[in-house]
Amino acid sequence: MQFGIFSVGDVTPDPTTGRTPTEAERIKAILRIAEKAEEVGLDVFATGEHHNPPFVPSSPTTMLGWVAARTENLILSTATTLITTNDPVKIAEDFAMLQHVADGRVDLMLGRGNTGPVYPWFGKDIREGIPLAIENYALLHKLWREDVVDWEGKFRTPLQSFTATPRPLDGVPPFVWHGSIRSPEIAEQAAYYGDGFFHNNIFWPMEHTKRMVRLYRNRYAHYGHGTPEQAIVGLGGQVFMRKNSQDAVNEFRPYFDNAPVYGHGPSLEEFTSQTPLTVGSPQQVIERTLSFRKDVGDYQRQLFLMDHAGLPLKTVLEQLDILGEEVVPVLREEFAKDRPAGVPDAPTHASLRARAQESADSEAVTK
Repeated sequence: MQFGIFSVGDVTPDPTTGRTPTEAERIKAILRIAEKAEEVGLDVFATGEHHNPPFVPSSPTTMLGWVAARTENLILSTATTLITTNDPVKIAEDFAMLQHVADGRVDLMLGRGNTGPVYPWFGKDIREGIPLAIENYALLHKLWREDVVDWEGKFRTPLQSFTATPRPLDGVPPFVWHGSIRSPEIAEQAAYYGDGFFHNNIFWPMEHTKRMVRLYRNRYAHYGHGTPEQAIVGLGGQVFMRKNSQDAVNEFRPYFDNAPVYGHGPSLEEFTSQTPLTVGSPQQVIERTLSFRKDVGDYQRQLFLMDHAGLPLKTVLEQLDILGEEVVPVLREEFAKDRPAGVPDAPTHASLRARAQESADSEAVTK
């Protein structure tokens, strides 16, 4: 099972000091956090994609290319790549290039985005979000698997004898997760292609997450990719930890109360009781995270949001030390217990390349 972190890249005032970092400071902090993720033994770093304040990660592949040069093992991913407002041709080429730069340590999570004004900035209409996601991914999927593409659709100009460059590393496209909080159509899309489904359940009760994952698993099996238990599932969540749980609550409360996505709504206590947000001791985080398995089954990837809401870099790095030293080693051991043999690991470039070679060898034998 893979463990990692994701950043939404918000530029938020620290409510305890009133100071707001500059964009340059925030970008540099995110890069340092990515380096730290590898240092503490995590598997994945993922960055969001945003084009509106108070967020800064408008160019994920630029950031991930920098991280690739500073790391050796970390899988570089996205917490959302906007399949709706980005050109699928540009996504195909950017992430294939990143694959080569990072020696294959790349996957990505596609999402349609939920910020209305962003759509017209890129010439799109949010009311067509689902059709855009479906059509654009169909083209992206094709561009990575066919050397010469002829294509025509509704939302962009046709392609005639087009080849996206560079081609995917070793002829193996990056693995795709389809991320959604509330859209069953996206779970259906992930199942149709046999891709991964990532439910970023930082806002919703676990019962909702359970329904979405069940839908994806059942449809994955319906399309003949394997049993429901073999479907590829990822979850997201946020944690804040201190040795003493009440210290964690006291320290995190002002950040929660003023967070751009949490603040000025339900209380911290209400939110932690109704969603997977966990604020407390490392043991509480371990127990809460392990409980997700009983709701969604054995899954492949768990990402934590660590740097949101104005938390200073020093604090985030301390959180990563706790996560890497006290939490993830226990989670790895416990999640491995009683894991059915038929449940696959999260796909990596190496495993996908091996699978492609096996398929090619098998095809050659039958000819």
